[in-house]
Amino acid sequence: MTEQQLPAWADPSVSPAALDPQGVSRRGLLRRAGLFGAAFALGSAATGRTPALAADDRRPGGEDPHLVYLVGDHHIHSVYSHDAKYTFSQLAAAGAEYGLDWMVFTEHSNFGHADFGAALEHKEILKARAENPRQLIFQGLEWYIPAAEHCTVFTAPGRHEVDLLTRFESAYDGKLLAYDKGGPADADTARNEAHAVKAIKWLAAQRRSGYVDDVLVLANHPMRLGIDSPHEIRAWRDAAPEIMIGMEGAPGAQGAAIPGWRGANSIRGEYENKPSPQSWPGYPADAYLTYGGFDWATATVGGLWDSMLAEGRLFSVTTNSDAHRIVFDTWRNGDWPPGQTFDTTGRLPDPVNTDTPQPGSDFWPGQFSRTHVGVTRYGYRAVMAGMRAGRVWLDHGHLLDGLDVRLTRDRDRSRGVTLGGRLRVRKGEKLTLNVTVTTASRRNPRGILPELAHVDVVRGAVRGPVADRDTWKAPDTRVAVSKDVSGRTGTYTLRIPLTAGEESFYVRLRGSDGNRNGPGWLGASVDPHGPVPHAPGDGDPWADTWFYSNPVFVDVEGS
Repeated sequence: MTEQQLPAWADPSVSPAALDPQGVSRRGLLRRAGLFGAAFALGSAATGRTPALAADDRRPGGEDPHLVYLVGDHHIHSVYSHDAKYTFSQLAAAGAEYGLDWMVFTEHSNFGHADFGAALEHKEILKARAENPRQLIFQGLEWYIPAAEHCTVFTAPGRHEVDLLTRFESAYDGKLLAYDKGGPADADTARNEAHAVKAIKWLAAQRRSGYVDDVLVLANHPMRLGIDSPHEIRAWRDAAPEIMIGMEGAPGAQGAAIPGWRGANSIRGEYENKPSPQSWPGYPADAYLTYGGFDWATATVGGLWDSMLAEGRLFSVTTNSDAHRIVFDTWRNGDWPPGQTFDTTGRLPDPVNTDTPQPGSDFWPGQFSRTHVGVTRYGYRAVMAGMRAGRVWLDHGHLLDGLDVRLTRDRDRSRGVTLGGRLRVRKGEKLTLNVTVTTASRRNPRGILPELAHVDVVRGAVRGPVADRDTWKAPDTRVAVSKDVSGRTGTYTLRIPLTAGEESFYVRLRGSDGNRNGPGWLGASVDPHGPVPHAPGDGDPWADTWFYSNPVFVDVEGS
């Protein structure tokens, strides 16, 4: 198919408005549902009704639109990253096979990419969109944050999507600028941290001006090296909370510790590091591990994520593949023609099949890690709007087919609010948290039919902005309710009663297959059966799977 023959969604000359119509009729949604994959059917099964892509239903008590959940992955690398291996076509086809509705290609910043790769990559993006019409395929960047780790940066399709990414890469990438140092003893730490904040503000300005239709940022593998300090993460969020919306709750590289595969010291997520002079000194040594495959900042009830939520501000978590090199895959990198390098081409040679398993830690996009985003209409901007609103839950190993969360006030008949939303109540009001679970109906890619064992409700007090920006504990957050759901199948609803006290609060959900758990990092009184680290080299990811949801906030009047 030539560029002149591209359909509207793949044509860069078509306006973003045409890609994302403001309204889709119910009949149009149902017609398109056949194209958009299982997410629509699963969303309908979870709610017990046909989803309608209507405008948000705004009510005095809160906001709870009818949603359909689209499944995606915001962290994927191709031959346009210096340390990856696969073509766009290979990755997009894998994402389609494993049920992804949306994908973000996030190539590493470097001189070859900035000079050549991004423009070449865009042509591949158009080709992948044409070959995979059932998917939304975004172009993004993995940004080396000045003084810190990495972030996903991605834009809505449009005339300036490539230009924005390349301008941003050249002006703000810590690796390209040599603004990477951020340790307590480094002379340039304050300058570099300030440049990261300036970068996020610049992205926000491009969105406000209409130069691009939308742009989002998410911190990647925040605890892997311990160099994303709490005050930095808060500074990024505060610079533009509509742009910097969250972090990876669970990293990619989930196949790193498959027994007998990579090494005796391997940890899920490749979290095999120790504190260094660049690390923030306030993190304990345990922060460098994963817990049930999840980052310590997310997995610790009462930990860093909860300390941010306790400020009363949304900060989302996600999961993804971080696909570079797939476990048990037989492809190797292709050979360079004489005289060519990544810096002179911006691209690796196409891979070559060896018929022999090659080293790797990752799963294909959608094969193991999935981020579910609630949308009110179909399109690129709709996915980004759903992420910004916090309508997000995530699972590993295809643990669930569907999850629907509604928090309602018992004294009225409003639909309440869903994930990412806020409900206004009076002190002492009775509430009900309605959790509708659709259990796994088919075997996952490992051949296992997942079974959910428990659903936990985490509740935390909202105390407002913290005085110490490096705070990483929320002392009034704990597992408030745990429901044993072993043996339950199909679609069912848990109705969990809550009472509003004198303080505003939030609730979030978590659950697992029950195979591996123990007291949480802050103790059994806070989390009696939370995720725990696996033994080094013995972390079969398929045998320890979890789901997490974003929070719902409850604002108590007069608190």
